[in-house]
Amino acid sequence: MRIVITGATGNVGTSVVQALLGGDHEIVGIARRRPTEEVPGVQWIRADVTTTDLVPLFAGADAVVHLAWLIQPSHEPDVLWRTNVVGTTRVIEAVAAAGVPRLVHASSVGTYAQAPKDRRVDESHPTDGIPTLGYSWQKAYCERLLDRFEREHPEVAVVRMRPALIFKADAAHEIRQLFLGPLVPTRLLAPGAVRRLIDRSPIAFQCLHSLDAGRAYALAAASDVRGPFNIAAEPPLGQLRAAPPKAFVAPVRLLAGAAWRSRLVRASPGWIDLAAAAPIMDTTRAHRELGWTPTRDAHETLTELLEGLRSDTRGTTPPLSS
Repeated sequence: MRIVITGATGNVGTSVVQALLGGDHEIVGIARRRPTEEVPGVQWIRADVTTTDLVPLFAGADAVVHLAWLIQPSHEPDVLWRTNVVGTTRVIEAVAAAGVPRLVHASSVGTYAQAPKDRRVDESHPTDGIPTLGYSWQKAYCERLLDRFEREHPEVAVVRMRPALIFKADAAHEIRQLFLGPLVPTRLLAPGAVRRLIDRSPIAFQCLHSLDAGRAYALAAASDVRGPFNIAAEPPLGQLRAAPPKAFVAPVRLLAGAAWRSRLVRASPGWIDLAAAAPIMDTTRAHRELGWTPTRDAHETLTELLEGLRSDTRGTTPPLSS
């Protein structure tokens, strides 16, 4: 199979490439930046989903895996809209124009509407997003684009992957810049202590390892499934109560907003809203229809990330400035 991956050098993209290597696949990685280390068996193409003519890049592909997405710069919403929404529009239009039979799209737990955290939701839960976070409502907006695309192009199998938070050690540097900034001393990031704090946290959330996410995307690209799939490792982290107490969320959001406005951290306070509101997902469909099972549980994944944060681990692809 010829599989084309947009955003192939990112946190998930590198893991999708790794999952596909060794199979009977022709892999084409598309990104605005090339990896600093070459990967045998991968054709790299430097391109931008917002400006490059994608049709010739997709021609002859059996599947396109669309991962290109920006979280930064959060203070420049026009830049995010151009890549995330305009870029996705151009990708799905190019898939149709090039006659690609399969599109695997990177959606997110962030596309879901708020739900109580003491029960799980399957893929039928409303995808209205969290309106105070651009990442979330843009993911939901792109799901509406896919709704229309599926009506107009029923011949294309569309798969919507909805993963939880995706971590790995190589992403630690970027995650630290995004959520922690320079104010959190490295000595405070001892994995054992942080894990105990998270276990007691009134905000519950799910995560999974990037390599397990990559395997799920690779399975979706190479199979005949279609539709949405929740992807997460067990167990959920934090306390599974219906909703976190406002007395906890409100001051945390206030501090996050002050740090963001002061540009001490890059993540907007809407991420606190997402953490407080995002549902706990049921991943039964992915296990049953994709044959996917994570190889690392949530605690192992979190520990690897925390160890990466302490050592400021970086991947092989340098971060973009925007």
